[in-house]
Amino acid sequence: SRAGPRRAFRRGAAAGAGGGRTVVKCPECDADVTVGADAVKGEIVACPDCGAELEVTSTGPVALALAPEEEEDWGE
Repeated sequence: SRAGPRRAFRRGAAAGAGGGRTVVKCPECDADVTVGADAVKGEIVACPDCGAELEVTSTGPVALALAPEEEEDWGE
């Protein structure tokens, strides 16, 4: 099992199927990343260009940062 709860994971333009969307720049490759209007702080989205996992660090305005790597939990 993982160390903590798994956050929602969305792929670029698939985010926010209904409602508005916000486009922000990937901090890794500067590509456009679409984030759904219903995004919450801590949510993980993926850059459609470089595939980087990005964490929503703010929702007003939307800001993204590289998501921290999750370490394996070996049941210790």
